[in-house]
Amino acid sequence: MSVVQRLTAPRTIPWWICVLGLLALYLPTLRDLAVNLWFGEAQEQSQGVIVLAICVWLIFRSWDRIDDTEASSPRPILGWALMAIGLLLYVFGRSQRILSAQTASALFMLPGVVLLLRGPRQLRGAAFALFFMFFLIPLPATFVDAITQPMKLAVSTAATAAMYAAGYPIARTGVILQIGQYQLLVADACAGLHTLFSLEAMGLLYLNVVRHSSVFRNIALAILIVPISFVANVIRVIVLALITYYYGDEAGQGFLHGAAGMVLFLTALLFIIATDSGLRWLAIRTTARPQHV
Repeated sequence: MSVVQRLTAPRTIPWWICVLGLLALYLPTLRDLAVNLWFGEAQEQSQGVIVLAICVWLIFRSWDRIDDTEASSPRPILGWALMAIGLLLYVFGRSQRILSAQTASALFMLPGVVLLLRGPRQLRGAAFALFFMFFLIPLPATFVDAITQPMKLAVSTAATAAMYAAGYPIARTGVILQIGQYQLLVADACAGLHTLFSLEAMGLLYLNVVRHSSVFRNIALAILIVPISFVANVIRVIVLALITYYYGDEAGQGFLHGAAGMVLFLTALLFIIATDSGLRWLAIRTTARPQHV
């Protein structure tokens, strides 16, 4: 069955009604997210639009399991209860202008819709897509500030030590690096919690795509994404420092600054793949080791 036929089949009419209702409810929230966080001056969580696109893709990718009517067993009571909780949370967040509450309400509304129209089995098919929406929720500013400052200090210290060991004239005062005649401020975007959040999302998406059967391998890789994120952030700061040192402050703050962000994610992705390969090698070697009786 083609994509058009799947989306226009008569059984999808209830889905489309729910989609239109949810769009009417959440479009103002998406607009506020885009204006204040995704595309605003600070661009504190610019990865949000990518996360949203991935969530839509994950739902479409799992649509055959979500829309499975053969094992349909709706749970209207539980479905309406979850939707009521989500609606109350949304109304609270909207009235108090709390974007995190408005966004989190979707984690109740969407499972409620699936339970109302299909059932628990179909909800399990949408589980990862719904879980991935967690990365859309804006983090509280106080929590971000409390975690980000020590992360920036650690990244600044590691980058300074690495470049000093390589022979570069670099010194550090707090999160300000002095390399040659230039000063660099390690900003939140370079080593903050938002970056860690984005890389964790990317790592979990990688795990979902490759679908390892080993529980240990999945858990180990998910945990190791945290130090991988740290190393990738250190490399990003080093790259920006080298660009500024060799090409001047204008180059370090211009197009190449944005390119360094791409270096961060590419480096992290390579580290994730390399770590996954290492865990696979370790699992094979452990399994192949002869057992002594």
